Amino acid sequence: MTIRVLLADDQAMIRGGLRLILEDQDDITVVGEAADGPGAVELARRLRPDVCLVDIRMPGLDGIDVTRTLAGPGVPDPLRVVVVTTFDLDEYVHGALRAGAVGFVLKGAAPALLIEAVRAAHAGDALISPSLTLRLLRNLAPAAPARTPSERPLSARESEVVRAIARGRTNQEIAADLFITLSTVKSHLTAVQQKLGARNRVEIAAWAWEHHLMTRPPT
Repeated sequence: MTIRVLLADDQAMIRGGLRLILEDQDDITVVGEAADGPGAVELARRLRPDVCLVDIRMPGLDGIDVTRTLAGPGVPDPLRVVVVTTFDLDEYVHGALRAGAVGFVLKGAAPALLIEAVRAAHAGDALISPSLTLRLLRNLAPAAPARTPSERPLSARESEVVRAIARGRTNQEIAADLFITLSTVKSHLTAVQQKLGARNRVEIAAWAWEHHLMTRPPT
């Protein structure tokens, strides 16, 4: 299956570079390019790509507004947006994730990370540049009381998986660390998402830091 990608960046050279990186992969094709925020929204709504790669600073609408419009809370049938930017400011990452982005990748990252982010978004997963993950998720939201929804508490194993996600571990790394199969990790992730009402692993990680799961000893 080919992953259809939309590029939104106000610099033609950047769009061209991203296209070259992505279309070098057999399973990815670029279906459209936009040079500003309004154009990105119009193209995304018309083409319905599998993944939108969106820059933060664009004319008309910035990347956070574009993300909120295409994938924000309350948007019916939201698209999958990955923000790709030069700027690693906390306010940008927080804003993008709160607006509904399922990934945040720095332009200086290796091409392999960009490709991985596209594939993760298409698979319904999420990816943030490793250099940002722990720093950002620790401060993603104001402190909240440490609690789990009482009607559907996490099991001990599910809590271990959540802690691993919050540390930026991949599914393969979690499986190796906990001595369980990859399919078991995915089953735990599905259960955790249902219990927490989380759309992806970014929201699971944010929940863990917000609710102090990372500062409590394992039970």
